[in-house]
Amino acid sequence: MTEHLNNHHRDTLDRILRHPSSGNIEWKDVVSLLETVADTTREHNGKYEVTLAGQTDYLSVPHGKDISEQTVVDLRKMLRRAGYEPDRK
Repeated sequence: MTEHLNNHHRDTLDRILRHPSSGNIEWKDVVSLLETVADTTREHNGKYEVTLAGQTDYLSVPHGKDISEQTVVDLRKMLRRAGYEPDRK
């Protein structure tokens, strides 16, 4: 399911789906991945509307450059629901 992703997007996806969660996942990398796999819209309230596999979720932009642990959990649920799984290496 990841054939259409470049290596950078695959790395970001792997860091999101990995247990335990990787620290230092940058928001800009998450946005780049989501813009590739989903329909995204930045809302006026500073949130991102993300529609993936027919379901819409809203993500808050972090205050720093890295996403929070809760955002990792939310992204993991969203991506797994859409059929994305960690690479088996």
